Amino acid sequence: MEGLLNAYLKPSVLVQHHIDSYNRFVDTGMKRVLSEHSLIEPSVEGFALKLGNIRIGEPSMIEADSSRRSITPNEARLRSVTYSAPIFIEVVPVIRGIEKMGSYGDVFVGELPVMVGSNICNTRTMSRGQLIENGEDPDDPGGYFIIKGVERVLIGLEDVASNRIITTKEKQGTEVKSRVFSSTPGFRARCVATRNQSGVFTVDFPTVSKSIELVLLVRALGLQLDEIKESADTLSFRNDMLLNIELSAVKAAGDMQPSEAMLEIGKLAAPGQAREYQIKRAETQLDSYLLPHIGNDASSRKDKARYLMQMARKASMVANRLMRQDDKDHYANKRVRFAGELMEELFAYAFRFFLKEVKYQVERMSARGRRLGIQSIISPDTLTEKIAYAMGTGMWVAGQTGVSQVLDRTNLISTYAHLRRVKSPLAKKHPHFKARDVHGTQWGKICVSESPEGQEVGLTKYLALMSRVTVGADDSITEQELRKIGDVKEL
Repeated sequence: MEGLLNAYLKPSVLVQHHIDSYNRFVDTGMKRVLSEHSLIEPSVEGFALKLGNIRIGEPSMIEADSSRRSITPNEARLRSVTYSAPIFIEVVPVIRGIEKMGSYGDVFVGELPVMVGSNICNTRTMSRGQLIENGEDPDDPGGYFIIKGVERVLIGLEDVASNRIITTKEKQGTEVKSRVFSSTPGFRARCVATRNQSGVFTVDFPTVSKSIELVLLVRALGLQLDEIKESADTLSFRNDMLLNIELSAVKAAGDMQPSEAMLEIGKLAAPGQAREYQIKRAETQLDSYLLPHIGNDASSRKDKARYLMQMARKASMVANRLMRQDDKDHYANKRVRFAGELMEELFAYAFRFFLKEVKYQVERMSARGRRLGIQSIISPDTLTEKIAYAMGTGMWVAGQTGVSQVLDRTNLISTYAHLRRVKSPLAKKHPHFKARDVHGTQWGKICVSESPEGQEVGLTKYLALMSRVTVGADDSITEQELRKIGDVKEL
């Protein structure tokens, strides 16, 4: 038993969740972000830039004579520089629809901070003797970054599971809400379907200031009234939907067409504007901000409508006591985002600024009649500075603070504890009694006794000693198989 415990408590195992998460980000996360923005189309006639493969070089630094050489974590600490690696992206100019392969090749676009101990770290393949020779601690666990000579760790953020329907009772049971935090790389949208005490459904999502009738919304997305009725497979839900259809603007207009329903939503989004603008505005809102994880184009509208009907169905069943409401504090309804997911979120945020800068430079050079050289178009500083600022200050995407922290080196135990810390995004000034309490499902995952006193109690937690963290999987494979099966109904 002692040998088994010693094998488990090897330094690398205790922080393996950070290392595995970061490796997944480098292997697939960066490619996923790039696939979302694979074409840059500036306002220059007949010219575009196509982005191809992305690759990461070895950790290195640029010396005073402009030469680049390999660097180790210890040297980065001693010289107060960032332990980072260059990012190269294949850039292909597209002139009048013709790709000019080989014109630019792999272009240096910025620097990526490298996690110590990850697959792209220079110490990964070193033996114990080589580590000592290079001034490294052979027992150092890794799992952290070095930003301008300072060791920094990305704290695990606990959050509600994305792309999952969570249904709860609100306002002493007079309302039932089905919530979904719809997430795509670099974007997260909160969509809520609400059933009031009378059984009327409304939907809220980003960029819409006023609740929209469920029937009006799903009709704008392309569902027929007959399809809406057929989707109500339980008696209580069918009664609710018949009531909503009778009270809706769709029924009052005599089965409104999808274009007419889209116009009604456009009137709420852009009152007083031209008809064409209102329709365009409504289409943009529904495609981009309503359940973006399902899709962001017109072809996914019917899928979004069916998903909304499932949200309403679950709310109806909870309201009629045919199903228990979901427990928000149940750990199956939560996810912890570690270094890889946080870096992917930050990289997607910084990459959007990089694309805007490239687009601006192309338009600027074209307006001045100058040659569009790759050095004048792409500035690596944009991507590098955005990432370095967030890593150095802890100010993350969407206003989150304290994500990046200086690694606690008081002693070895405090270092391990800091690398295994999990933090809730809830405000520490508010009571949140249920969120702070120990939930039964935390057993074996979260240490039930270790938490700071005071305002942080129950919000700052630590992984249990024997807990292991999976880094997730690609959902698209499962989705493709389900689509082959066809209509899968809930039992």
